[in-house]
Amino acid sequence: MGKVLGDVLGLAAAVAVSPLPIVALIIVLATPRGRVNGLVFATGWVVGLSALGAVMLVIGSQGDATSHGQPADWVGALKLALGVALVLFAVRLWRHRPTDVTQAQLPRWMAAIDRFTPVKVFLLALLLSAGNLKNAPLTIAAAASISSSGLPAGQQIAALAIFVLIASVGLLTPLGVFLIMGERAKSMLGNWKEWAVRHNTAVMAVLFFVFGLKLLGDGIGVLSS
Repeated sequence: MGKVLGDVLGLAAAVAVSPLPIVALIIVLATPRGRVNGLVFATGWVVGLSALGAVMLVIGSQGDATSHGQPADWVGALKLALGVALVLFAVRLWRHRPTDVTQAQLPRWMAAIDRFTPVKVFLLALLLSAGNLKNAPLTIAAAASISSSGLPAGQQIAALAIFVLIASVGLLTPLGVFLIMGERAKSMLGNWKEWAVRHNTAVMAVLFFVFGLKLLGDGIGVLSS
């Protein structure tokens, strides 16, 4: 199990460093029902990652993710495709990053978050976790690594749970600060939000590129073995 955790923890860390979802959570925490909505958001995030990972585990178990003790070719092809996609996204983001970070702006839909009901907050968290252009490929790649490890089902589920936990640290940190400090946390969280907004595009581009290359290497390694 140690080997598969070594393969997926880096991917989990990349998911955890997701500026836009963190900004969305901080905005949610600033609403009148911030405590409740924050917990709902975190729940939606965890559910989204868990569900996407679980679906990939099921697909892997039905598609023979291992062959003679090694990952099957389709696992390598999947990682190769995801790697290419991430690298292309990285190049596109880098080319369109703001030249002046002080001019960086939030997406328009974020202006409506303070009016979201708990159901909408939950659905937003699902979208930002399982539907995110960075998080979804990384989660799929991590689940593919787990399903191709040859571990028993129980250990695969445990590995996925560890992945989801590490991938949620970026969100759980501001949520924990808010739950512990209450109103005193707003100034600190506001500073975090400002930094994340300014550097979101650059951070995402670098993460896309680095982990895209990692997936490319993993895919080539599987296909050439």
